[in-house]
Amino acid sequence: MASLTYDLTLAGLSVGSAAALTGIGLVVTHRATGVLNFAHGAIAMVCAYLLRQLTVEWDWPLALAAPLTLLVVAPAIGVALERFVFRPLSVLGGDPAQTLVASIGVFVLLVGGAALVWGPGARSDTPALVSADPWGQLAVTLVLAAGVGAVIRWTRFGRELRAVVDDRSLAALGGVDADRVAAAGWAFGSFTAGLTGVLLAPYVRLDPYGLPLLVMEVMAVAVAARMRSLPVAVVVALGIGVAQSQLTRLHPTGRLEPLLQAVGANLFVVALLVAALVLPGIGARDALPRTATARVATPPGAWIVAVVLFLLPLGFAGSDLHTSVQVPALGVVLLSLVVVTGRSGQISLGQAAYAGLGALFTALLAAGRFPGLPELPELVALLAAVLLVAPLGLLTGWPAIGRHGLALALATFAVGVGVSRFVFAQPYATSGLALGRPAGFEGDRAYYVLELVLLAGALPAAHALRRGRTGRALAAMRDHEAGASAAGVRVPALKLTAFVAGAALAALGGGMLGMGLRAFDPAAYDPVRGLLWFAAIVVLGADSVLGALLAAALLVGLDAGTRGGVAAAAVGLLAVLVGRFPGGPYEALRLAAGRLRPRREATLTPLGSAVRRRLRAAVQDSGTPRVAASAGVAAVRATAPGSTAAGTSVGTDTASLRTGGRPLVRRTVPPPAAAADGSGHPWVSGTAERTDTGRRTAPLPLRPRTARGVPDRPVLRARALRAGYDGFTALDGVDLDLPPGRITAVVGPNGAGKSTLFHCLAGTVRPVSGRVALGERDITRLPAHARTRLGIARTFQQLAVFPTLTVAENVRVGAEQGRVVDADAVERALRLFGLDGAVRALPAVGLPTGTLRRVELARALAGSPRVLLLDEPAAGLDTGEVTALTRVLRALAADGTALLVVEHDLDLVADLADTVHVMTAGRVVASGPADRVLQGLQGPSTVVDR
Repeated sequence: MASLTYDLTLAGLSVGSAAALTGIGLVVTHRATGVLNFAHGAIAMVCAYLLRQLTVEWDWPLALAAPLTLLVVAPAIGVALERFVFRPLSVLGGDPAQTLVASIGVFVLLVGGAALVWGPGARSDTPALVSADPWGQLAVTLVLAAGVGAVIRWTRFGRELRAVVDDRSLAALGGVDADRVAAAGWAFGSFTAGLTGVLLAPYVRLDPYGLPLLVMEVMAVAVAARMRSLPVAVVVALGIGVAQSQLTRLHPTGRLEPLLQAVGANLFVVALLVAALVLPGIGARDALPRTATARVATPPGAWIVAVVLFLLPLGFAGSDLHTSVQVPALGVVLLSLVVVTGRSGQISLGQAAYAGLGALFTALLAAGRFPGLPELPELVALLAAVLLVAPLGLLTGWPAIGRHGLALALATFAVGVGVSRFVFAQPYATSGLALGRPAGFEGDRAYYVLELVLLAGALPAAHALRRGRTGRALAAMRDHEAGASAAGVRVPALKLTAFVAGAALAALGGGMLGMGLRAFDPAAYDPVRGLLWFAAIVVLGADSVLGALLAAALLVGLDAGTRGGVAAAAVGLLAVLVGRFPGGPYEALRLAAGRLRPRREATLTPLGSAVRRRLRAAVQDSGTPRVAASAGVAAVRATAPGSTAAGTSVGTDTASLRTGGRPLVRRTVPPPAAAADGSGHPWVSGTAERTDTGRRTAPLPLRPRTARGVPDRPVLRARALRAGYDGFTALDGVDLDLPPGRITAVVGPNGAGKSTLFHCLAGTVRPVSGRVALGERDITRLPAHARTRLGIARTFQQLAVFPTLTVAENVRVGAEQGRVVDADAVERALRLFGLDGAVRALPAVGLPTGTLRRVELARALAGSPRVLLLDEPAAGLDTGEVTALTRVLRALAADGTALLVVEHDLDLVADLADTVHVMTAGRVVASGPADRVLQGLQGPSTVVDR
């Protein structure tokens, strides 16, 4: 027994050493570049193949081939990836989603390239670099870990590495060569990947798919180490390796025997599931690349072309028709990614698992082997499988509620790997399964017609999630999750809905694919396929159903030849170019077409030439060219359509704001300037009346009248709020009252706790103790979207608009999700902020900061809030825009709204606030009227850091 334990321990140390090498490489790469290298396993596979090619095929001596592979080729791969793939992304800002797509693209490209070069078959003749004795591998692992740890902790390069990870741009300003540090990190990470592949290849299956996936499974050790601690990664790897080896001596009996044996043989997968789903996640950002979510107009006639192309296979025969059968089915699977990734902006790498479950459940139901259900006809079994798989979307939807970016990617990937290993790869679930086609559709041509019918039913379902109230809410969540929650969107429920709908579509497509192949093939739904599908849908249009159909046709068509891997190589190449062409292939094609298009210089018409001659003559006579030009521009603006006509008295008119017949504000409005956004409307902030034609218009109330015509008057209260972060006390017993009709300001130095107080009131931070009440209702534990629906709206210091939605759609999101659903709220808010001109139909992306501030305020007010929280509302505005903003906020207060302004510009606070609270070290140290409280500070122009 002791001898068996010792032998199993040695075997476990061998496996754990290889896993520890993977963990070391991933940690070093992430610490040097901030990138979670999903391509680590693919680099390991390429190096293992190269060593075999040199030694077995070309008869090189191992003593020469191994150093060339590990010390030259592997680091060169890392340096090339840093220079040509990830450095362009760091220049663009290092968006984690873009680096994720590029990393997956490298993985897919290397896998596809290896399949093209060496074929898809497995090889078992790879030479062993070291003996099977684990002590050598363990020694290499420990020496590498100790050496890397010493370099990071005690050398100048280590300090530079930590500086680059903390803030790359700041480190570069401090004289650190960030590119050199990143290149060194990538070179070392690729070296460890090559060493892992060379050590594992003689003892595992060497093929383009198996070895990369095996290496990715042991990613759990790096995730458990929080992508930072090398000792933790080594200890976890060795511990899991030994435990997995020891579990092989157990031989359970009973019905759970196959499952327990699967767990014992895949302990690294279990660790990946635990690390990804239970431990705190890594990464913080959830947005996809802007190009992947931008709503691109469908070219005219594109749908006609797509319909014709999908009808063409009906004229095929033989193998061509049999291959084409896969296209509609894969199109439905990819539509699930359009829903999850394109519509809702969630990174999902596990859709292949749901597609496989759809095929498996269809086969089990049709065969009468599903527990508790009788044998069903194939078509009924397919629909029943969709209903059974859809709720399983919660496996990835539930973690998505609290995870973002890389953490969400790892969670969805872990679910996909777990389903593949514990369901698809187990004989107890899949042995002896055959999958037929529905009666009357046995032939390829008839079945293709059935697929087209099912695809035609899936397309409207996916397209519907882009339109209407749900479509706007999904787009808002995708563009800015915190802003969507602040607008009242139920983000958690919406995420679950997206993942459940995505699982249902994936199951439908997977069942169709299985029927087309007439068998359940687990390899068709392995996690590598999921990565390939994700990369394809992102680079070809994540928010486009046409992009999904195009991706399906390309993936099937490119691999229809004699050699597989062409589709993976093509998709991978497009994905790695995301840094070179941020707008994706569509933008690249537009740029290329623009460069090829002949350019013609603009010329004046005869009338324009005559006007120019007269202007030049007038300038020469008067000698005041600038004044003349300015007067001409002013005259043109004064008579522009939609602007105030020249000669009216708008510059001296006294505007009044009325709600329910009660005068609220009387103020002289200065002459309006033409809007910079091209809307043709001035920002008439502070008034609900406009003089577009010199006549008074009807009053525009800020929110709907109550039954009595008088707005209700709630009060937001905070009592004894305490909050902290990592042992630091941010709030220490703060009390605050926000009365209706008053503007309250909070000022203080940086670190005073203003932001934490703001977030506690808004619902984005939960205090450790204390109470927040709206009226008599305790809302301390309510999330942000629930508070918005009760009447608490907020804005953000960093603009929280939804760039892929138009200005009007941005405002409509607030109206649809707010406290009161009012059909006129959108138009009222647009008119109030001067957004009801041509600008209302423009996408928010690219508009000036002042216009976007108006959009954000209009969206907040469209929901008829009772309390408005403003986080540095004047950030990015010029003097005129700040003045206009002040008028609007005063008008809102006069309308009965309770306002809280967190601001560091004391000049604005003195001009705006009724009551000022000064915070220091998490406490309110002074409160009272603005003029009295601000006298103790440095003066009206002082800027207090936040």
